[in-house]
Amino acid sequence: MAARSRGAALRLCATVVLLDMAVGKGFVEDLDESFKDNRKDDIWLVDFYAPWCGHCKKLEPIWNEVGLEMKSIGSPVKVGKMDATSYSSIASEFGVRGYPTIKLLKGDLAYNYRGPRTKDDIIEFAHRVSGALIRPLPSQQMFEHVQKRHRVFFVYIGGESPLKEKYIDAASELIVYTYFFSASEEVVPEYVTLKEMPAVLVFKDETYFVYDEYEDGDLSSWINRERFQNYLSMDGFLLYELGDTGKLVAVAVIDEKNTSVEHTRLKSIIQEVARDYREQFHRDFQFGHMDGNDYINSLLMDELTVPTVVVLNTSNQQYFLLDRQIKNAEDMVHFINNVLDGTVEAQGGDSILQRLKRIAFDAKSTIVSIFKSSPLMGCFLFGLPLGVISIMCYGIYTADTDGGYIEERYEISKSEIESQEPMEESKEQLEPSSAESLVPAVQEPKDVLEKKKD
Repeated sequence: MAARSRGAALRLCATVVLLDMAVGKGFVEDLDESFKDNRKDDIWLVDFYAPWCGHCKKLEPIWNEVGLEMKSIGSPVKVGKMDATSYSSIASEFGVRGYPTIKLLKGDLAYNYRGPRTKDDIIEFAHRVSGALIRPLPSQQMFEHVQKRHRVFFVYIGGESPLKEKYIDAASELIVYTYFFSASEEVVPEYVTLKEMPAVLVFKDETYFVYDEYEDGDLSSWINRERFQNYLSMDGFLLYELGDTGKLVAVAVIDEKNTSVEHTRLKSIIQEVARDYREQFHRDFQFGHMDGNDYINSLLMDELTVPTVVVLNTSNQQYFLLDRQIKNAEDMVHFINNVLDGTVEAQGGDSILQRLKRIAFDAKSTIVSIFKSSPLMGCFLFGLPLGVISIMCYGIYTADTDGGYIEERYEISKSEIESQEPMEESKEQLEPSSAESLVPAVQEPKDVLEKKKD
């Protein structure tokens, strides 16, 4: 009975899952060539995919969940998907270069999604981009609500000004990453101190920073640098995104499953520096930790011992390794200052030599990973071509050898013939004389001899 009950429960769960998938698919529209002319009246969140793409297949159930969620909350954003291989001209018009590509289409504007492919992150992106470019904060209660909801957001405070125009331009470019608000000075919390108006502020890490045109340069570049929290849990995608900020990244490379003192200590030291030295380093440094060293090893093209701390310049692939043992936050601050003043030597980079080394390293890593995961597949992929090439080389070599031998024999026989020709001519000249000597003398008749005697 228990076995039957478990079997029935499993069948019920499978039925529910299939039903959810079917319902989710019902809220994702399959788009065709008519979409180009009909889309401008609505806001669309579109997945451009290829039927053979593995990443696209992995995204499909998540995309169905996105369609179901957007419909259930009454979002004005419509969710669709388009086979970019069947409608390649439309995909090219929207700038699709790879699969899957997620875009939010709003009027004549198209916004690329570059975040993690999770349901919550995609829905957050759709809400942010589909709404107003700059959202007003009319009251302190609304301001407090936004602070609780968003970890990082930007606020323009003041009236009309050239700075506001720059703020609007920056928001139109960077709305895909973060939220932009506007407020009056009365709405801002009392702990915020402003030296002049108008002003642009970023709120994050339970504090705020004020944009200074003299120290921070271009407003759009400053917003791009400050759109991340000061301390982050890193992965390969996030490190790639941090490359656009121009900041150095101080990373504690640890094994999160390892609870030994050394692993937890280095992580705590990086967190302490990020928190207590925020004012000193936030313009130049991003802090965080990474679980495992696989991605770091691929960047460094070397095996990094875990746990350790490495400073990365993701914009040019340079890195800085520890020149001392880190015992406390002061040691870490001293190391960071040495990186900034050039005392610690930079390694790596993006020179031609480093690029060639990276190509060789990536090829080696790919081959090793294939043989580790599937030795038979590795033998087939690399053994078969090598075997074919070996047979071809052997065939070419043996063909050349035989040809040379025949040609050599031909040359020899030709020379022999040429040497024999004068010998035959000399023989022909000698044959008449020798023939004369060899022919016996003919006896004259007897009566002729008698007449001679008379």
